[in-house]
Amino acid sequence: MSTVTVTTWSLEQTSPEDQRPAAAPEEDIRVVRAEVPSPEFSRFLYTAVGGDVRWTDRLGMTYAEWQKLLERPGVETWVAYEKGTPAGYVELEAQDDGVVEIVYFGLIPAFRGRRIGGHLLSAVVARAWDLAERWPGIAPTKRVWLHTCSLDGPHAMDNYLRRGFRVFDTKVTEEAEVSAPGPWPGAAL
Repeated sequence: MSTVTVTTWSLEQTSPEDQRPAAAPEEDIRVVRAEVPSPEFSRFLYTAVGGDVRWTDRLGMTYAEWQKLLERPGVETWVAYEKGTPAGYVELEAQDDGVVEIVYFGLIPAFRGRRIGGHLLSAVVARAWDLAERWPGIAPTKRVWLHTCSLDGPHAMDNYLRRGFRVFDTKVTEEAEVSAPGPWPGAAL
């Protein structure tokens, strides 16, 4: 089996003042929280956004596993829409001691390169900082973090840095090379 060298960067903001908003895209983009946990919708977003950049870690999850994950306190899915069509999404997860992770972030390929990603990230980072206001019992946010890797889109790292994130860790690993599954098995990329 062949391997590929993957660099993974972990980035963080440690204060709401770290946020740097993006310019609004030319299109009318709405960012809306999907308040009803829906494994079907979340799996659709996951595969539509991550299919061409080798997101595979959740593909084997059952419906019940998706449901359990989405129903945890402090887990939120935020979706960017253009003219009623999902363009991308962000999944937030409250962790211990006021930490919020941006677990997944990305755009469906047809919506990339149009300044929607910066707008979506700006909107949802603000929601990460006020997450405790929507979830009684969740500690106020002290830190927002995420990771990205060399397999992600070419604009991912630049977007994170422009929004005020700072790199706090870098790891280089050899991983088994897997072909991108596309948005569903058998789909052309």
